[in-house]
Amino acid sequence: MAVMPNLLPALPELFLTLVILSLLMFGAFQNTDSDNGQQQTQTVVSWLSVLALGLTLLLMVVFSGTRTVTFSGMFISDSFAVYSKALVLGGSALAIIISQDFIVRERMSRFEYPVLILLATLGMMLMLSANNLMSLYLGLEMQSLSLYIIAAFKRDDQRSAEAGLKYFVLGAVASGLLLYGSSLVYGFTGTTDFTVLAEIFANSGAEGPSTGLIFGIVFILAGLAFKVSAVPFHMWTPDVYEGAPTPVTAFFAVAPKIAALGLFMRVMVGPFSSMIEQWQQIVILVAVLSMIVGAFAAINQRNIKRMMAYSSIGHAGYALIGLAAGTSDGIRGVLIYLSIYLFMTIGTFACILVMRRGDRMVEGIDDLAGLSKTHPLIALCLSVFMFSMAGIPPLAGFFGKLYVFLAAIEAELYGLAVIGVLTSVVGAYYYLRIIRIMYFEEATDPLDNNISSLLTSVITVMAAIIVLFFVLPQPIVNNAAIAAAALFPG
Repeated sequence: MAVMPNLLPALPELFLTLVILSLLMFGAFQNTDSDNGQQQTQTVVSWLSVLALGLTLLLMVVFSGTRTVTFSGMFISDSFAVYSKALVLGGSALAIIISQDFIVRERMSRFEYPVLILLATLGMMLMLSANNLMSLYLGLEMQSLSLYIIAAFKRDDQRSAEAGLKYFVLGAVASGLLLYGSSLVYGFTGTTDFTVLAEIFANSGAEGPSTGLIFGIVFILAGLAFKVSAVPFHMWTPDVYEGAPTPVTAFFAVAPKIAALGLFMRVMVGPFSSMIEQWQQIVILVAVLSMIVGAFAAINQRNIKRMMAYSSIGHAGYALIGLAAGTSDGIRGVLIYLSIYLFMTIGTFACILVMRRGDRMVEGIDDLAGLSKTHPLIALCLSVFMFSMAGIPPLAGFFGKLYVFLAAIEAELYGLAVIGVLTSVVGAYYYLRIIRIMYFEEATDPLDNNISSLLTSVITVMAAIIVLFFVLPQPIVNNAAIAAAALFPG
């Protein structure tokens, strides 16, 4: 007789699943024959989605206790999963909120948009609680399929359709690499369970892992590197970021990236922790290449969304420094970095959504000329985000980099820390260029003054968090330390 699995650890995911199904039914039975009807339905579903994400977070905090494994070892709930999921839920909710005005203006009012974001978020939560290579893949594909659709959500726009197609084709290749690596690991060990894999590798003896097993890990690393848009698997990022609708790009830059980096840490520090000598050098190489490409390739970009794409590649490199350290302090540094990255990126993309002239969005960096005179508050907040991304103290971005660099130094990865500092200096050029254009160049054709109060509120709150982080860093730092410790139970 089959034993009923313990459903309590997965209660947030089960709740979100029921909400998604309910919202699909609700949207399907609404009157969407007219543009006004579509807009009203989309608005209601969007705010219900934000409420659902908030309730999911509340359920997760209330029912998150000690480390629990359920569903035949497929699903794990621990402090690391709770912290990472909280960031994903927050990023998804903010992405839906800042998209409201854009969706109405661009005639994209379809209730499926927030539902697809919820589906992607559910996949991310399953990824972060994966305790088996099979459940990892299922969560990853649930996320990816939703992302392919929303990348091409503005279906009448050629750039959006192209972004969705490129993302789909290259994402399929990455999924194939991940599956092939998983099959090699299963073939050489006879299991896909993370706990059993960790025991096998810990007891592998002096001869170490077989060559076939190392190849399997390399393929898994390649698949995960694609998901975090790390070099040399970054080729999709600039085109998809530029082509997708701006709120979709904001979502891509935050929630999926945080989830993928969380999964990266879960896999490398979990089942493969005993093989750090084999994977550490690969992660170091990927981190170095990502930082260098992110710093230098962004310099000549004239489109702000493409610039943010290369910036996100660089940020993935900085985050991977903490993973390369392979220590609890390194994982803590990555989690702190991702928390700060969430606020910086959402704030920046909210500012990009302000860039309108008449009925069209503008994306050129030069279009920001004179913003300090026409929109002083937006210019000030965008300056805060740019200074923070450049790592200027005492803003939050400085502390994010500080924690990962310190972890690298403690792990004696001095060269990696030095490269990180040098690429930060190079990257500061294109961040500071935006500030120079806003404050020291005259606007020939100013941006529209009609900015939604909701967007202004989000921008202001994000900037305030970045500025005031150093006053009260303990909530993020302490919880990140607890979450990191969950990956090192010994």
